[in-house]
Amino acid sequence: MTPGVEEPRYKARLVAKDYSQIPGVDFTDVFSPVVKHSSIRALLSIVAMHDLKLERLDVKTAFLHGELEEDIYMQQPEGFIVSEKEDYVCLLRKSLYGLKQSPRQWYKRFDSFMASHDFKRSSLDSCVYFKKNSNGSFVYLLLYVDDMLIAVKDKGEIRKVKAQLSEEFEMKDLGPAKKILGMEILRDRKASKLYLSQKGYIEKVLCRFNMQSAKPVSTPLAAYFRLSSALSPQSDDEIEYMLHVPYSSAVGSLMYAMVCSRPDLSYAVSAFGRTKDGVIGYVDVDFTGDLDRRRSLTGYVFTIEGCVISWKAILQTTVALSTTEAEHMAITEACKEAIWLKGLFSELNKDLQISTVFCDSQNAIFLTKDQMFHERTKHIDVRYHFVRDIIARGDIVVSKISTHENPADMMTKSLPITKFEHCLDLVGVHC
Repeated sequence: MTPGVEEPRYKARLVAKDYSQIPGVDFTDVFSPVVKHSSIRALLSIVAMHDLKLERLDVKTAFLHGELEEDIYMQQPEGFIVSEKEDYVCLLRKSLYGLKQSPRQWYKRFDSFMASHDFKRSSLDSCVYFKKNSNGSFVYLLLYVDDMLIAVKDKGEIRKVKAQLSEEFEMKDLGPAKKILGMEILRDRKASKLYLSQKGYIEKVLCRFNMQSAKPVSTPLAAYFRLSSALSPQSDDEIEYMLHVPYSSAVGSLMYAMVCSRPDLSYAVSAFGRTKDGVIGYVDVDFTGDLDRRRSLTGYVFTIEGCVISWKAILQTTVALSTTEAEHMAITEACKEAIWLKGLFSELNKDLQISTVFCDSQNAIFLTKDQMFHERTKHIDVRYHFVRDIIARGDIVVSKISTHENPADMMTKSLPITKFEHCLDLVGVHC
């Protein structure tokens, strides 16, 4: 037990039956933003680089702080029916858990509170807030539903923000941040390093699927192994067997680990490589990697001062007719992410140099810089050519890199262990 810090506990709640709500009558808009994982890693990189204090808070019964905009009635809950008023119903005053609009109403209430205390909301992530103090220091706050991280240089400023939040909401002070969204946060402040780990989550996944005794392997997929529909169950016995295999659940569990911190047990968000200024991106393509639909796979990974903050591997939406075309489409996707990251860091008072995106295809680089019309490229969707304007303005620089030194290679294809470990080393990822 940490003095002054509440430990997690189980809760019991009254929940509304949202399935009985009528659209347009009981609710209208229901969308509520949540912080991007890239934003979390971006903030953590700033925390590591500037040795900021990082604390975590939780809002108790957050949704009950939301104000309803519709008249919603609910039957009296079982066990709490008022004697001699059994035919009465409850008129809800707060956004009760279970209502479709509850997350949105809570967010609107919190956003209004932050604005009233001079916090600015990021235009690039609606759940990132920041405020510049009179002494020039910054306060950063990230919100994920009812979970929040606060980063600041001065501990007195953290106490001030906590006091303001406690005056408005019932808060749970979790002290120095040790976990967020299932990711463990480990710090080595003397070495100016901060680590994210999902070891506990991955161990639970292994236990859930009875694989705790499975032998570890060196790479996620054997080198040169290609998946296709031809490998799916064909006979009736195979199909019947797979009906009892929780394949989708296993894939979903692994995808969460991939989104948060990759399938590795941990990766370092550290302050090494301080000579690397600006957002650095690496992009690669597996041409027609999808054996069934012949679509190519785009992969990119971004770092800032040696910190891995963003990555993605996704099938392209159209079939490319050449490797150059596929690489051009991939560069466009990577440049979109580079622009977003550069804008986010700019808002968070981290001035960056021109962002650089590295690609191992010289022809694709020429295509991004060439404004001339060509018969061989006239069919490429116009939206992929916006990157030419970005490069012409000098916002992004696209440069050549050796295939051997391109860490995005691991995002698009299975690799031998030596190459896979080299790619991990290039971006500071440690198994």
